[in-house]
Amino acid sequence: MRQYSRAAAAAVALAATARATNSSSLATLCTVAHVQSALPANGTLLGIDMIPSSVTAKTATSSGYEYCDVSVSYVHTGSSDEVVLNYGFPSPEIFANRFYVAGGFGYSLGTSVTGGLEYGAVGAATDAGYGALTGTTVDEVNILGNGTINWDPIFMFAYKGLGDMTTIGKPLTRAFYNLDDEAKVYTYFEGCSDGGRQGMSQVQRYGDLYDGAVIGAPAFRYGQQQVNHLFSAVVEQTLDYFPPPCELEKIVNATISACDPLDGRTDGVISRSDLCQLEFNLTSVIGESYYCAATTSTSLGFNFGKRNDGTQTTTTPAQRGNVTAEGVAVAQAIYDGLFNSQGERAYLSYRIGAEFTDAETEYDNSTKSWGLDIPSTGGEFVGRFIELLDVDNLDNLNNVTYDTLVSWMNEAMVLYMDTLQTTLPDLTNFQSSGGKIIHYHGESDPSVPTASSVHYWQSVMKIMYPSLGSSKAIEQMKEWYQLYLVPGAAHCARNSLQPNGPFPEDNMATMIKWVESGVQPTGLNATVDAGAYDGEVQQLCQFPKRPVWKKDAWKCESDDEGADTFYYTFPAFKLPVY
Repeated sequence: MRQYSRAAAAAVALAATARATNSSSLATLCTVAHVQSALPANGTLLGIDMIPSSVTAKTATSSGYEYCDVSVSYVHTGSSDEVVLNYGFPSPEIFANRFYVAGGFGYSLGTSVTGGLEYGAVGAATDAGYGALTGTTVDEVNILGNGTINWDPIFMFAYKGLGDMTTIGKPLTRAFYNLDDEAKVYTYFEGCSDGGRQGMSQVQRYGDLYDGAVIGAPAFRYGQQQVNHLFSAVVEQTLDYFPPPCELEKIVNATISACDPLDGRTDGVISRSDLCQLEFNLTSVIGESYYCAATTSTSLGFNFGKRNDGTQTTTTPAQRGNVTAEGVAVAQAIYDGLFNSQGERAYLSYRIGAEFTDAETEYDNSTKSWGLDIPSTGGEFVGRFIELLDVDNLDNLNNVTYDTLVSWMNEAMVLYMDTLQTTLPDLTNFQSSGGKIIHYHGESDPSVPTASSVHYWQSVMKIMYPSLGSSKAIEQMKEWYQLYLVPGAAHCARNSLQPNGPFPEDNMATMIKWVESGVQPTGLNATVDAGAYDGEVQQLCQFPKRPVWKKDAWKCESDDEGADTFYYTFPAFKLPVY
């Protein structure tokens, strides 16, 4: 993270010298009266009525930065649904005419207002009208009772809460610092996982409010994405084989060892999962021995166990054996992805070499055998968001087939098409307003399939540039929307199984240079922080180009056959899946 901090500091310093800052002190500005005077007047923001009497303001410090911590509430016109907003205004001497929105994770919205301080930016957070600021997650309030959807928090979580927050925050920022009419307030979003989905929701619906968005592994396409977490367990049930976790771990590690050199450098990282998918046969692992010592582990789900008191502890015995044909069949079926009984593809899966997180089985001490362990990431979504029952998970997967999963996916896609699906592909408003996107995704992500991001990028390209050939459309896209796959990386993080893999750490500084100085990225910095390559900075390739190690350096080359392994269509659905 050292490089990230230096880049952020440099960006703040550049802005401070390039633009005049307000001569007032923070103490002068950080008063209830001043904030009240800076609020957008009621009637100026359609559908939003501010509550001036709700304002609080106090100075605070975070990581050495002094800021004004502000709280204010509003209601939607004609309703009584009070929504609380928090803003963090940096000292005038470091304010760089920026507004920064950070995404949350799982079913949570972001709660901190200090993430933008290092960029000289105002930060913001919203309780979305259902207590998000104090830890309430949308899966706790999405139903009013069995069978009845509570739509208000779903809409607010899906996109409207953050949209309102930014709609209010930008004019509030201008007035707080007494900016003149010519001064630009650059507005940025940064988030990963559902935070990435939240960012895409803003780009899609409030495009003219944002100048740049850094989007990581977005958990959009909710209907397919969340149900897909059950796919691995249904594969095991269908094939009637429940592999010990150590067997699957051996398959993954053997795959990494075999596919590591395919990119031209043996460094413990699969930088070319496409070549691995094309050239490596999992059956070659059959018969290899595995051993794992007994362990006691604690796991967290999609929502970090919020509805399950935070944690789930599991004790497993020592595991010893040889990789079986049945184990490889399970692994291969998972990597192949979901098809219905007519052989039509319904959804994609994780790249070869990714961990089998959703396929982890549970040890039954009474029978001394491994059995089904239903991932709550998928089970809770089906139970609460599709079946509309007040449950934390499904009790069983009895009679659940691949067709059942497809049916659930279709039902959820239609039900939440205008909220949680978050796949609107027409970004004309954002693009025509000068907006930029840096979109990245770990190539060994075991939670949100890597090709999920590729599919959306491809959908945007097809909708935005329907009359251009692919090469010309790609050239047009990279001027404002760039997609990067991170070799070996897991979900929004480094990968313990491929620790020598790089990870991007200065994305926002890169975005600021692109938006404010016109420096269009030709690659994305990613730093290695382990092993023999510790400190190495690699330039990630803009998709569809792929990395290859040649003459002691990483190169980005076109490989149509390799890129094709990331492209999917979904004929199992009659509606288009963007």
